[in-house]
Parts: sequence; C-alpha cells; structure tokens
Amino acid sequence: MAQTDTRVLTAHVPIPLAEKVDQIAARLERSRGWIMKQALSAWIEQEEDRTRLTREALADVDAGHVINHQAVQAWADGLGGDESLPVPR
Repeated sequence: MAQTDTRVLTAHVPIPLAEKVDQIAARLERSRGWIMKQALSAWIEQEEDRTRLTREALADVDAGHVINHQAVQAWADGLGGDESLPVPR
C-alpha cells in the first residue's frame, strides 16, 4: 500500500457527536479517523457542489434566464387546489 502525505487536523466536537462517530465506527468496524475522513470528504464535495451551483445560477441571472416572481407565486398559491397552474418556465 502506497503511503500518502497526511496532516493532522484537530477539532473540538460536542460529546454527543463524538459518541455518534464512535458508534458508527464500531458498527462499521472502521477507525474513528476513517469515519472522520469520509465525513469531511462528503462535506467538502457538498460545499464544492453548492459553490458550482451558485455560480451557475448567478450566470443564469446575468444572462436573463429568470422566472418572474409573480408567476412563481401564482403557481405556488395554486398548489393543492382544484386547478393547478403549469410550472412556470
């Protein structure tokens, strides 16, 4: 197995959260460090996706690809009623 460069990160977490990490580690028969790496990797991916989607949305706004607020509000107000409006485009 090839060794990779690593760096230790330290964080203080509430005891209930630490206990949940320990429970999951035991259930999966993995180390606490492995659980933390998985969680951190997932969070970073989520944040990168959020940033990408925000940039895409801002580019759409800049390009004028928006839906009128009143059209969206009218559509939302009609949800669950007898005659729903089509989704605004």
